[in-house]
Amino acid sequence: MDINFSSAPIPRIIFGTGQIYSLPAIVAAYGSRVLLLLGSASFQKTPQWVKLQQLLAEGGNVVWVEHIHKEPTPECVDEISGRYRNEKLHVVVAIGGGSTLDGGKAVAAMLACSGGVTQYLEGVGHISPTGTKLPFIAVPTTSGTGSEVTCNAVISRIGSNGFKKSLRHQNYTPDVAVLDPALTSTCPQEITVNCAMDAFSQLVESYLSSKASPLTDDLALGAIKRIRTSLAALCRGDGDIGDRSKMMYAACISGITLTNAGLGIVHGFASAIGGLFPIPHGLVCGTLMAAANEVTLCRLREEAESGRAALKKYVQLGRLFSSREKAGDTYYQDSFIAMLHQLTSAAKLAVLGKYGVREDDLDTIIQQSDCKNNPV
Repeated sequence: MDINFSSAPIPRIIFGTGQIYSLPAIVAAYGSRVLLLLGSASFQKTPQWVKLQQLLAEGGNVVWVEHIHKEPTPECVDEISGRYRNEKLHVVVAIGGGSTLDGGKAVAAMLACSGGVTQYLEGVGHISPTGTKLPFIAVPTTSGTGSEVTCNAVISRIGSNGFKKSLRHQNYTPDVAVLDPALTSTCPQEITVNCAMDAFSQLVESYLSSKASPLTDDLALGAIKRIRTSLAALCRGDGDIGDRSKMMYAACISGITLTNAGLGIVHGFASAIGGLFPIPHGLVCGTLMAAANEVTLCRLREEAESGRAALKKYVQLGRLFSSREKAGDTYYQDSFIAMLHQLTSAAKLAVLGKYGVREDDLDTIIQQSDCKNNPV
């Protein structure tokens, strides 16, 4: 079979424990006037933040600090970009979880544009993004969304008429991604689990995607193989820095594979639910992953001929997580679903009802969901 695919660009990636301290030298390549966007307050209590501030000051940088604690709203992006549009900034740096990185990506874009961000959002706005932006450096402190390597920023307005929509352009891909696994060590256990389940679901969905290519298959399956023990350890709460390093790598790869292959029904639901309720994205993914894959596998078996390729992929996934060396395809497929249910149970995810999701909301959720690249 001929190999035929195209690939979206990725940033320069700098990966390794302690690489946060390389940030001042990276910033210097762009200039000295820096807008620094931070996420949760936990990072500002770390020795890394104290030393980073010192290094930035020693480099003669003028640094403005803003915060994006939650999923960025249009109002948040517009307020920050409007405040600094005339400051002649040289570079934008975001240090935080996926929401902070998305917010930073949007701010870097809007600093080079006029008007508000809503008019540029997919499915909401009426203007195509130009692709112009300020240089942007992404530094994740969680291992989940892979936003550090993607070209879109998810912007949210939560409520009955809410949405989660993307500001997207190939040029919005970060210029540099600095990945330091040590930055995830201060994450609360709940956030660690939610993010891990998000990254894992992205890898699985992009691997099974109807748009998958040999490139995304090799990357996704390789990353899943790398975290098969670390994922369980992090969900139990006893993962070490080695597990965190593997998970950060996997999240990064998931960003690359989702960009090129797309995602499936889990994220189709997660986008709709996240627009309606103030609920962590990774929690939705982790909650739905086992059930969604179980239904998908059942449907694939009903459509045996057209679903043959995806069925083989479920076999490969099952083999990765099974200690049994010789078994039939059905066994490995079913064992993968069983593993997902076990993982979900071990993760002790909060129920969706805690965030206001009710049975009466299911019809609305279904109407707003999509199933773009699911194998069925």
